[in-house]
Amino acid sequence: MAGGALAVVATAAMVVVTLPEGAGAGDRGDRSTAAGSARQDAIAPEGVVEDAPEEGEKGIGSDPLTDAETERAEKAALDSNGLRTSARDVEGDRGPQRLSTNLAENDPAEGADAARRAQIVYYDYKKDAAITKTVNLETGKVESTNSAHNVQPPPTKDELTEATQLLIADPLGKGLKQDYKKATGKDLTGPGDLDLSGFIFSKQTNLKIPAELSECGKHRCFQVVAKVKRGPWIDTRAFVVDLSSRAVGRLG
Repeated sequence: MAGGALAVVATAAMVVVTLPEGAGAGDRGDRSTAAGSARQDAIAPEGVVEDAPEEGEKGIGSDPLTDAETERAEKAALDSNGLRTSARDVEGDRGPQRLSTNLAENDPAEGADAARRAQIVYYDYKKDAAITKTVNLETGKVESTNSAHNVQPPPTKDELTEATQLLIADPLGKGLKQDYKKATGKDLTGPGDLDLSGFIFSKQTNLKIPAELSECGKHRCFQVVAKVKRGPWIDTRAFVVDLSSRAVGRLG
C-alpha cells in the first residue's frame, strides 16, 4: 500500500543495429563510391511519405465515426431534454460528464441501408445516473434516451485525474506523497506527475466497507492505480475515491 515498499520495475534492453557493408565508409580499394551508393539504395530505398487521405463529413456502413459526425451527435445529445444545463460533470460544472461516443449497432432487420447512428454515454453527477443517447446521424435527431441508476461504466481520464487530485489533497494521501518523494526526490504536485489508470470499485467484493464508501455503486467510486512517470508503481489499491460525494476512504 502507499507508504510501503515501491514496486520497482527495472528492465533494460540493448538494440544492435547492423549497417550494410560499406555504409558510412569512404572509398575502399577498387570499390567506387557510385557502386557503394547503388548497394545502399538497393538495401535501404528511400521511403516516400504520403499525406493521409482527407476524412469526409460522413462515414459509410460500419466505418468509425468521423470528427464531423461525432461533433454533430454530441451537440444534438446535449441540446436534448435540457441536459446541457440540468446535469453536472465530475467537477460540478454545468453539463454532464461525457464517458464515450461510439457508432451504434443497428438492428439487422433494418438491412444494409440502415441509417448510421451514434451512441453517446454520459454521467450526470447531480442525479448519479448514467445517460445513453442514440442520435440518428442522417437526421441529427435524438431517437432514444436511457437513464439508469446503479450502473457504472469504466472511468475516463478526466475522472481519474479528479479522483487522484482528491486523494492527494486528503489526509489519506500522505502515503502516496511519501512514496513519490522516495522514488523521485521531489514533492508530488498533482495528478500530472503520475501515469494514471483505475477501475470502478465494487463494494460487493469487500467485507468491511468504511462509512464514507457505503454509497458506492449508487455513487461513482474509483480505485486509482498510480505510477511515477518513467518510474515505479505506487500501490494505492487500498484507497477508494467517491467522486459523487467527493470523499476518500481506505479499505481494511
